[in-house]
Amino acid sequence: MSHDCNIEKLHPEVEFTIDGQPFATTDRRQSARDLLALAGLDPTLFDLGEVRGAKPGTRRFADDDVVKIRPKSRFVSIRECADVA
Repeated sequence: MSHDCNIEKLHPEVEFTIDGQPFATTDRRQSARDLLALAGLDPTLFDLGEVRGAKPGTRRFADDDVVKIRPKSRFVSIRECADVA
C-alpha cells in the first residue's frame, strides 16, 4: 500500500499581506527579515510590523524574530529611521 504524502495537505497554504500586497506560503514561521525581503524591502532600512484586531497599534518585530503567519495576517513595513524636515 502506498501513501501519497503531500506536504501541501499537511501544511496548507496561508494567505497574508505585507503593505497591502498579497502573498501566500506553506511556511508559517519565518523571520521578519525574510518576510521583508519577500516584499522587496531592505531589512536594513525597514522593520516589520503586524496589525492585529480592530484597535490601532502595531506589533514590531526585530529582524531575527520568528514571525508566526496566520491566515489573513496583515503586516506592514516600518521605516527604521526617517529624516524630518
